[in-house]
Amino acid sequence: MKIAVAGTGYVGLSNAVVLAQHHEVVALDIDEAKVGLINARRSPIVDPELEDYLAHNHLGLRATTDPGEAYDGAQVVVIATPTDYDTETNFFDTSSVEKVLVDVLARAPEATVVIKSTIPVGFTERLRETHPGAAVLFSPEFLREGRALHDNLHPSRIIVGDTGQRGRMFADLLLEGAVDKDVPVLLTGSTEAEAIKLFANTYLAMRVAYFNELDTYAATRGLDTRQIIEGVGLDPRIGDHYNNPSFGYGGYCLPKDTRQLLANYGDVPQTLITAIVDANTTRMDFIAADIHERRPATVGIYRLIMKAGSDNFRASSIQGVMSRLQARGTEIVIYEPALDADTFQGARVTDDLAEFTAAADVIIANRLDETAATFGDKLYTRDLYSRD
Repeated sequence: MKIAVAGTGYVGLSNAVVLAQHHEVVALDIDEAKVGLINARRSPIVDPELEDYLAHNHLGLRATTDPGEAYDGAQVVVIATPTDYDTETNFFDTSSVEKVLVDVLARAPEATVVIKSTIPVGFTERLRETHPGAAVLFSPEFLREGRALHDNLHPSRIIVGDTGQRGRMFADLLLEGAVDKDVPVLLTGSTEAEAIKLFANTYLAMRVAYFNELDTYAATRGLDTRQIIEGVGLDPRIGDHYNNPSFGYGGYCLPKDTRQLLANYGDVPQTLITAIVDANTTRMDFIAADIHERRPATVGIYRLIMKAGSDNFRASSIQGVMSRLQARGTEIVIYEPALDADTFQGARVTDDLAEFTAAADVIIANRLDETAATFGDKLYTRDLYSRD
């Protein structure tokens, strides 16, 4: 079977590799450099398992910038293009998904089109109304940056927003490429699948916000956050997972998905979803104020990335803290090896760790590693467990 994958970010490339174990897969991207790396069997993103699979596994995978090469003759097309949140419209920018669909229908009108990009609730139904007869379905993705391939090889669940033959066919493709075979498979309506994605990520954001507010309370009252978290987590209904304090939830998914879900509520009564979004802003306000009370002339930002083992720092919470400090007039110096620039958002960037350490009065780190542990009394973090 020929399968095309539009977009080679975390979602697109990990799905392409999983499917290419048993099928011909053509990955399409507008970035020639990324296409070249994939064809040279090198990963354009930081993901150890993805890098290993590309380098050492037999895959029926090639990449191209030519839509014709990708879509002509394809029986399945996976759309994994970016859908960034538009703060003016309060909705995801789905223009890239819509453009891909138009291109696919012109070249492979009989193909099953599977949207993996995160989209608003009701989007798939609107596409079907706009393009009658098009076989469009949505399948939510539940992966972590830096472990994208691992999470597709060992999926917690497979959900496809189609209860018919096409939905079962795509679920079987994902299961065929997975290492784990005893995986829960759920076929749902398309709109229900879209809601599952947003509600799942919003629940995770709620859990992050909860333990962050617990930490804020403990820090304000001079209490031991770790003891409180451990005691709370001993309740088996709560557990000891996803409980590590941070500067706030961030990254590519949680901020935009929570806001999109809030926008989708419209006139539906709610208070909790609003509180989750507001809590993240409150947390970053508290962290910035707590740092400012130390009266540093210069604050060092140790890593912009959101998660260990990733090179992605889109919407990372430490940037929210940084912008608040800059608004107070604090000078910022950044150490971020993944950033090839001399400045970032008005702050100086250095790749010299010794220079960075000497320049900063306080060094803030959202997540600890061996290097951060060497900063001594300069270090400011809320990380307790050195995990995401």
